Amino acid sequence: MRRSLAFSLLLALSASTAVFAADTPATPPKPGEPTDPKALKTWNSALDWERHRAYGSAISDFRKANKQDGGHCSECLRRAYRLALTTGDYKGAEEIAREMLPSAVTNEDKANVHYLIGLSLQEQGVNKKRDSCFTESCDEFRAALDADQNLIAAHFGLGVSLAHMHQDDQARKEFSSYLERENSASVVHERAKRYLANIDLARAVMAPPFAVTTLDGQHISLDGLAGKVVLIDFWATWCGPCREALPHIRKIAQKFSEQPLVVLSISLDSDKDEAKWKDFVAKNGMTWLQYRDGGFDGSIAKQFGVHAIPATFTIDADGVLEDQHVGDADIEGKLKKLVARAAEVQKRKQIEVAADPVNQKN
Repeated sequence: MRRSLAFSLLLALSASTAVFAADTPATPPKPGEPTDPKALKTWNSALDWERHRAYGSAISDFRKANKQDGGHCSECLRRAYRLALTTGDYKGAEEIAREMLPSAVTNEDKANVHYLIGLSLQEQGVNKKRDSCFTESCDEFRAALDADQNLIAAHFGLGVSLAHMHQDDQARKEFSSYLERENSASVVHERAKRYLANIDLARAVMAPPFAVTTLDGQHISLDGLAGKVVLIDFWATWCGPCREALPHIRKIAQKFSEQPLVVLSISLDSDKDEAKWKDFVAKNGMTWLQYRDGGFDGSIAKQFGVHAIPATFTIDADGVLEDQHVGDADIEGKLKKLVARAAEVQKRKQIEVAADPVNQKN
C-alpha cells in the first residue's frame, strides 16, 4: 500500500490550517471534546486504544463517542479521521470527514472539512486507480476555497489531483497560486516548487516531505537534497536487529561517501534515552547524518508509516520512494544504479550550464 501523502501533508500543514487540535487531552474537556458522561467514557476508551496503537478500536470508539455526544464531538471525528489515514483506510476517512459536515458552522470550518474530504478522495484515487475519485477531490478542494480563500493548502491538493488527471496546465496554476500565497520556507513550499518545475513528480510515489536538524546541527530537508539519492534508516539503540544491521549501514555510508548519496539514520529512542542515543552514536563511529524522532509516534516515523524496525527507505534523486530492507542482499546494487543515474544527471546539468552563453558572460 502506498503511504499516505494526505497524512504527510496534514502533519506539515496542520499548524497553519488548524486542521487538528493538540494531541494531549485536558481536564475539564476542551472545546470540541465530549461532555456527555457516556460519550466521555467512550472517548477515554478510544484514547486508551490509541495509546496502545489499536487504531481500529480507537476509530470505532471515537465515532461512537461522537454519536453519544449528539454529534457535537468534533475532536472525536478529527482524531478518527487522522487514524484512518494512518492505517490507510481512505474510504473510512472520507466517511468520517463527511460526518463532520453537519457540525461545521463557520466558513472556515466548512472549508477544513471539504479539504479533508478532498484529501481522502485523492488517496483513494491514487491507491485504487480511480479517476472518479480525483474528479470528486477537485470538487471538494474547490468547495474548500469557495468557503475560505485563505485555506491555501487546498491549492496544493487541487494541483496534485489535477496532475493525476493529466490537466497539467491547470495543475501548474494551482501550484503557482499556492507558492504565491505561501512564501514561508516550509517543506510543502519546497515540494510545490518541485512539482511546478516537473509536473510528472506530482503523479509519482514521492517520499513525504520533512525537515530536521541533525545531531551535528545541520538543518536539512528532503526536497533540499534533490539531485541526491537518500537512504533513510529507522532504528533504535534498544533494537537488537538494528544493532546487527549497523555494520551494513556504516559500510554503505563509507562506500558512497564521495558520491551523490546521503545516509540519514533516524532513531526512535525516547526523550529519556537521548543521552544513551548520543553516547551510542559516538562510540560506534556513526559519522553520517543522525536524527532522533522520539519513537513510533514521532512525526517522521508517522509520515513513513514505520511500525517496526529496522526499516530503511531508498529515495531516488527525484524524491521518488522505494521500500527496502537492510537485509536485502541487492540493496547495494540498487543504490549503485540510483547513484550512477544521479551522477549522470548532475554531469549533464554541469555541461548545460557551461554551454549556456549567459553563464559564460557571468
